[in-house]
Amino acid sequence: METFRRSTDSAYAFAGAVLLSMLPSCAPPLTTASAVDQTLTVEAVQPEAAHPTVSQVYAVSQNIIAIRFDTGQVIQGQQIPYEQQPGDRTQAGANGQATWLIRNGKKVGLLVGKDQSILYPLDQLVGDALDPALLQQPQRYRIEPTDVASSIPLVAKARSIIPSTLFYKSRPTNMARQDSHENSDWAMAHTVYLQLPQSLSPGQSYEIQMPESGLPAISFDYQPMSTHSEAVHVSHIGFAPKDPVKVGFLSTWMGTGGGLDYPEELSFWLVDQTTDTPLYEGVAQLSADKTKSEDNRNRNYNQTNVYRMDFSEVSRAGRYRLCVDTVGCSFPFEIASDVWQKAFYVSARGLYHQRSGTALAEPHTRYQQPRSFHPEDGVEVFQSTVSLMEIDLDQSGDRTAFSALSETRTEQTLPDAWGGYFDAGDWDRNIRHLEVTQLLLELLALFPDYVETINLNLPESGNALPDVLDEALWGLDFFRRMQTEEGGIRGGIDSAHHPKRGEASWQESWQVMAYAPDLWSSYIYTGVAAQAARILRDYDPALANTYEVSALRAMRYAEQALSSLSKEARQTLHHDVKDRRNFAAIALYQLSGDPKWHQLFLATTVFQSADQPVQRWQHHDQQLAAFTYANLSEQSTNPTVQINARQAILKQADRMVRWGQQTAFHWTKLGATRPIIAGNSFGNPKATLLLRAHYLSGQSKYLSAAILACQFALGANPQNLAYTTGLGHRSPQNPLVVNQRVTGQAPPPGITVYGPIDAVNRPDYWVFRFLEGVVVPSIHEYPTTESYLDIFLYPAVTEFTIHQTIAPTAYAWGYLAAQ
Repeated sequence: METFRRSTDSAYAFAGAVLLSMLPSCAPPLTTASAVDQTLTVEAVQPEAAHPTVSQVYAVSQNIIAIRFDTGQVIQGQQIPYEQQPGDRTQAGANGQATWLIRNGKKVGLLVGKDQSILYPLDQLVGDALDPALLQQPQRYRIEPTDVASSIPLVAKARSIIPSTLFYKSRPTNMARQDSHENSDWAMAHTVYLQLPQSLSPGQSYEIQMPESGLPAISFDYQPMSTHSEAVHVSHIGFAPKDPVKVGFLSTWMGTGGGLDYPEELSFWLVDQTTDTPLYEGVAQLSADKTKSEDNRNRNYNQTNVYRMDFSEVSRAGRYRLCVDTVGCSFPFEIASDVWQKAFYVSARGLYHQRSGTALAEPHTRYQQPRSFHPEDGVEVFQSTVSLMEIDLDQSGDRTAFSALSETRTEQTLPDAWGGYFDAGDWDRNIRHLEVTQLLLELLALFPDYVETINLNLPESGNALPDVLDEALWGLDFFRRMQTEEGGIRGGIDSAHHPKRGEASWQESWQVMAYAPDLWSSYIYTGVAAQAARILRDYDPALANTYEVSALRAMRYAEQALSSLSKEARQTLHHDVKDRRNFAAIALYQLSGDPKWHQLFLATTVFQSADQPVQRWQHHDQQLAAFTYANLSEQSTNPTVQINARQAILKQADRMVRWGQQTAFHWTKLGATRPIIAGNSFGNPKATLLLRAHYLSGQSKYLSAAILACQFALGANPQNLAYTTGLGHRSPQNPLVVNQRVTGQAPPPGITVYGPIDAVNRPDYWVFRFLEGVVVPSIHEYPTTESYLDIFLYPAVTEFTIHQTIAPTAYAWGYLAAQ
């Protein structure tokens, strides 16, 4: 889904798709020849217990114990062959989005596939709810000090401790979908905070009893130098020895109890995980007060004080934990030279896991997926006469892509319209995805010696090209194959609607259509194809020539299309068309040295003026062209424009450094007033421009700011969650990936989700309707930094786009790996 507007609309496409459990095993690889209507067979997970369980007990301070209760287990619906039974009947869902199977008078699931031979059953929730008294009455708990050696209560030595106050917060961890959003059932996590009338004793063991609850007693050792606490946050991957900044954070928000203030200058230690000895001692400093505004929207996103722990001077390699006096310790992490390379590997392979037109299978991945949208499997792509430019850049926004494509569909078919990348919950492939290709190519251009060594375990691995280049070309070649004889570039392909409920990509039953070529898409393609051609000269001259010729044809088409517009149409052209033209010109100049492209760049750049920023809302965004021009060395340049372009990048980077210093967790933004939602949320680091500024200037302040900008996304956040699947100690299990859901597999690694949503910014978001009464306190009262809910049907949070989330994440971690 190329924009958040479409992401919001897309939610209704998945009303029958639900959460599926993470599984340790996958089905054998499937052949691609008959993949269109096949199902994957994956071993189902059965619930282990029906009763509430305690998954965590930890201290958040010397007199507050947190207990997490988990209730309910979801048995996920999973595609199976449909076997008709007497009395079965079907019922059509709204807008043809579903075909319900009615059995014995009840909806039991969805029939999917072109011949409806596959049944996708409804989910089931099993398990008892938690006794409400455990969330309301502190006297229902009893904390007994115990003898460490014998575990016998020390009745004679210490009296039972009864909590004086209780706070709690509740959130769903899984979603059992029935026949509608409102009928969903929820697996839940309830975290209870027990405030004690006296301090816990370090080294002492305790037994937490819950009389009358039916739950067993819980053993708890209060060992702040060794036991984990959710109050301590640090990057799950850690740091490179030479990273100029290394930090962790301390914070607690107790739901109904609000934020927790910690004493000033609380001591912390960096403890060697192997030897169990402290290596470094420091003092926690207040990073941001809960009353402080963190951005120009006058928002504090934490609702509690956040404290920073700096251990930047430590460079000794090892495995560590960060421990806070009287509180506890973080997850273990590394200081090692390859931490960023490992993170880049996971992120870059998220692109492979989003490929269309090829099967995903061993030995390249354990995540299994048949080939989708390939002509050899009988998939036809019809040409439509509407362009993506008309849809995406239409300021009125009164027409959807689905209706426009269907209304203008012709009988012409495109045999080579396969490949590219899926985008989250939809099967569209969009010209904006070339931002992925551009960033991968940029990494290779900046650090060729390093990037050439990276093995991404791709089907193309072992050929004459670096793996990063192979991945970059996967997205680009899709559009080259669809180039028209006149040179025009089609903006991509899409189906007639969002995926049918419960239907996987290789079972698509909607008609599939391609956009007509347009000058905007052609300009976008020209710039990236020229960039690819220049880099390919060192690896495959023949392929470099192919892309150079293709880029020139696309540029010629776009220029002719532009000249055919009326004067009024040219004047009112969307600025993104002009910006893409500007970059296409400088990319062609960098490729060919032809001065006419240089002259076109100079005629269309905003950097003739020293006062122009790299981006101005609804006016221009020429950051990429600025960075390219600032780096030109072999071709002649206009010195004034080059200096202006360079300074514009550094000025914007300085703003981002300041924004990052203003936020408690040091995340930064693309624009000071942008809301925290979708691609502007915390799931991916906003570090691209900071790293470009570092490359241009060599100034460490930009590198430090970029590393800090990565921390939240890597798990240094209140939920201690890395927002990229397959990374760290805890990552999303339920991203909005339909293929994963209907096959019951673990999420494919490398998917960077959007992340939390600021409910203040979107108080009427439709998902909030069925979260009322489920999330406590209300989702509108949750701090934004803790508002991520790992539930499948939450597009603004658990969805993603490859160009908004995966691409900038891979770029940032790849750049830092190259350091």
